[in-house]
Amino acid sequence: MKKTILAIAMVFTVALINAQTKEELEAQIASKKDSIAALTGPIQGRVDALQAQIDGMPGWRKGAFGTIGGSLSNFNNWFAQGTPNNSSGNIGITGNAFANLKQEKFFWNNSLNLNLGWVKLDNKDIDTDSEDFEALTDVFQLTSLYGRNISKTFAVSALGEYRTTLLNNFNDPGYLDLGIGGTWTPIENLIVVVHPLNYNFVFADNDAVFNSSLGAKIVADYTRKIGAIGFKSNLSAFASYESSNLSNWTWTNNFSYTLWKGIGVGFDFGLRNNKQEALNFALAQDPATATSFDDLDNQLQSFYTVGLSYSF
Repeated sequence: MKKTILAIAMVFTVALINAQTKEELEAQIASKKDSIAALTGPIQGRVDALQAQIDGMPGWRKGAFGTIGGSLSNFNNWFAQGTPNNSSGNIGITGNAFANLKQEKFFWNNSLNLNLGWVKLDNKDIDTDSEDFEALTDVFQLTSLYGRNISKTFAVSALGEYRTTLLNNFNDPGYLDLGIGGTWTPIENLIVVVHPLNYNFVFADNDAVFNSSLGAKIVADYTRKIGAIGFKSNLSAFASYESSNLSNWTWTNNFSYTLWKGIGVGFDFGLRNNKQEALNFALAQDPATATSFDDLDNQLQSFYTVGLSYSF
């Protein structure tokens, strides 16, 4: 009995010693982490200051990042759902690239935005549906902005912006904005373009719906990378002087978080309002859901993509 009690006492004593040792080690680790933080704080500040000097130097800045998202599924005799035998999938690809030239007296910013998506739903029990991936999201935008500096935050500028689709109906419609005005850069990474003299060229087969017009162009772009996180927000709007029915705007947002060697996760979403596109779609329905701009149900357009991302 005494031996049993002694053994139990020794076990508790060893456990107590181990617990105390663990607590002491954890305390030492916490203390060293505080020391590391105290050292790395000033160092990181100096690194940020050096990077700011590099960013302010003349020369080219180039980069690209994008997102790939998708899913595939196949069901056989899955009777719990309405279509027990089917194969489905969706694939989404977004890409953003830029090449910006910064000089003391002028700047030239160029960017490319691409968003493509495909979807498939094949009901194996019928032969009338499609077995192929169909294009669902289709956005192509190319922008070039040249500015001549008047001050540190303002420049007179000229803008060219082209938008269309690639997978279906290339350049039908297509939009080309050409205009002049001013560009404001109140803070680093933010560009605000206001061009009161801008012509919006519209290319389309249906010229009864799509029309070119003179108006004002407004663009706001914010692009930044903080450590492993990168994000870009771009608003492009055209306000027609002829009619509000010819105005349009598009707002896209791209986020990425790098996990390993440029690979990470990404999230992209966009909103769009374009009455000409909405009316053209409504007239193409059978029966038509609208006859003119007056009875058009102009709903907000949107998309989002979530998936793997890659940046370099």
